Amino acid sequence: MSAAIVTGGAGFIGSNLADALLAQGREVHIVDNLVHGTRAKLPADAVFHEMDIRDAAGMKALAHETAPKTIFHLAAQADVRKAIEEPGFDADVNVIGIINVLEAARAVGAKVIFASTGGAGYGEYEGLPIPTPETCETRPLSHYGQSKMCGEGYCGLYGRLYGLHTVVLRLGNVYGPRQDPHGEAGVVSIFAGRMLDGIRPKVFGDGLQTRDYVYVGDVVRAFLAAEDTGPAGEVFNIGMGAEISVLDLLEGLGCDMDPEFHPARTGELARSALANGKAKELLGWSPIMPLDEGLQATYKAIAEQHRSPDSRPWGFMDV
Repeated sequence: MSAAIVTGGAGFIGSNLADALLAQGREVHIVDNLVHGTRAKLPADAVFHEMDIRDAAGMKALAHETAPKTIFHLAAQADVRKAIEEPGFDADVNVIGIINVLEAARAVGAKVIFASTGGAGYGEYEGLPIPTPETCETRPLSHYGQSKMCGEGYCGLYGRLYGLHTVVLRLGNVYGPRQDPHGEAGVVSIFAGRMLDGIRPKVFGDGLQTRDYVYVGDVVRAFLAAEDTGPAGEVFNIGMGAEISVLDLLEGLGCDMDPEFHPARTGELARSALANGKAKELLGWSPIMPLDEGLQATYKAIAEQHRSPDSRPWGFMDV
């Protein structure tokens, strides 16, 4: 079977994707600098390369060494607040990083499947329909969203200039097992972690802000579908297509504590959801995990880790 490179493969989504590729009998090479990813999430059968995507020579050398069919590019600076505080660093990782990935892919004729962003890319403006289709203009309200849109632009450029096969997936708010409950991103896992610690969840704003929460197993299936049948140069929303509020999440997790309310944070949207009809039509992809079941599966996985913090309770995701 063909080889694949997964950047960010020691992280939440990337490790689940690596597992799914290994289950297909693929040779999987993981690139991660372990700033946010962890060795505990690395699949045992994958080949790990501790490397930063900003290392252009290293990325190109790895592509020549492994001759991948596809590079799945998930490594990113994804913290909206850090992007606002350090916009140069955000651009360095998210823009220079994808240029290096595209150059590596061009050197060996590999496909690139790029993990972009939905809500942070579209932004929020008068007349924006929700759920939002891919035909809408992107008007990011954060440096993070803008850097991801730059990455999409480079994917398009490499397709036009070099004929490189790229597919962009604009992801909703991904949640599920392996998400870090003590990290800066992933409100579902953060809520679950605080609940298990007996600490009141923090809610920024009034809790009525909405997002499109999509289960990691469904997202992994979207990456596999994009590699198999994704037309070159296309952009797809990957989400449930439904608005879910922060307070809805707490209820779905069974939280019986009143949350702590804090001021809303700069750059965060009031409403977001992604129309997924294009992915259904061209990729044959639809989300299948109901929110209530996904929330309980996530809570259970985090509870297992909470009981045994030194163990590795990450099973292969059912994708």
